[in-house]
Amino acid sequence: MTSARVPGSPLRVGLLGYGLSGSRFHGPLIAAEPAFTLAAVASSRAEAVARDWPGVRTGTVESLLADPDLDVLVVCTPNELHAPLAERALRAGKHVVVEKPFALDADEALRLDALAKERGLCLTVFHNRRWDGDFLTVRQLLEQGRLGTLYSLESHFDRFRPQVKARWKEQDVPGGGTLWDLGSHLIDQAVQLFGLPESVAADLGQQRPGAQGTDWFHLVLRYGTLRVVLHSGSVVHDPWPRFVLQGDRDAYVKSALDPQEGQLEAGLRPGHPDFGREPSERHGRLLSSGETVATVPGDYGQFYRQLGAAIIHGAPVPVTALSASDTVRVIQAALQSDREGRRIALPPRG
Repeated sequence: MTSARVPGSPLRVGLLGYGLSGSRFHGPLIAAEPAFTLAAVASSRAEAVARDWPGVRTGTVESLLADPDLDVLVVCTPNELHAPLAERALRAGKHVVVEKPFALDADEALRLDALAKERGLCLTVFHNRRWDGDFLTVRQLLEQGRLGTLYSLESHFDRFRPQVKARWKEQDVPGGGTLWDLGSHLIDQAVQLFGLPESVAADLGQQRPGAQGTDWFHLVLRYGTLRVVLHSGSVVHDPWPRFVLQGDRDAYVKSALDPQEGQLEAGLRPGHPDFGREPSERHGRLLSSGETVATVPGDYGQFYRQLGAAIIHGAPVPVTALSASDTVRVIQAALQSDREGRRIALPPRG
């Protein structure tokens, strides 16, 4: 079990994995939040850890799970290990952050949620794109009723990567492919706005030469008269708009991805006045009125800020395990839809 924490001292965090997620997102965001200190990393990339975080020790997954001085473990391993390692970390008495997707089966996600509650530990999932500036702007427009009755929302996450890379995300492995990767972001945002859909229809593809995992997907989520289209392609020379919303009063179009990932890679951190802010030329617009809509500043720093408050003061976790399990349910329905060639109904969560 975790040792008693000295009041006022930072929570000691260990990263399980140091790939793109651990190095580009979790490490910098943990370092930017005073409630936490990065204490250890389980990785074979000891030189990279030492370069990025002098003084932070490296070890194995087993050594970090057994370390009584670590308060929080962040699971940022390949997707098929998310749920098993989260369970082991909870049973070791640690608060747990799990990279998206939370699990590869919604029932397993719910079981982990029950285990965390039974043990009195915080369990949360890193759906960081809930704090994308463009998504926050879309939510604000809908809450304000600026578009009137909404009839369609299209959300794209396109890339130009014509060559398949030799990495697990692009292999035919459990949790591989862009549906589990990029699709997790798009689905989570849709579910945050509208809840679980009535049904899911999906077309999944492997388009590039040598592709083993999904590298193209097109999902249609039904919400009464509203249709939500989620799409991603891997060979897109000029990406489609990030968001297109059509209402009976107005429409909103927003291009370009949220800047925070690139800012973190460049060394900018939450708290800097430019972090999460977009230049005016990247702002979206309302089509009928012609009005430019300033993008709400994004703030990935909210995730660890809220997690610190949850662990120390009992506030809500930034992303509940229950809400993250809904994203897994939609992905499972999309896989079934593509496999069976039909629309899959999603009954309300019991």
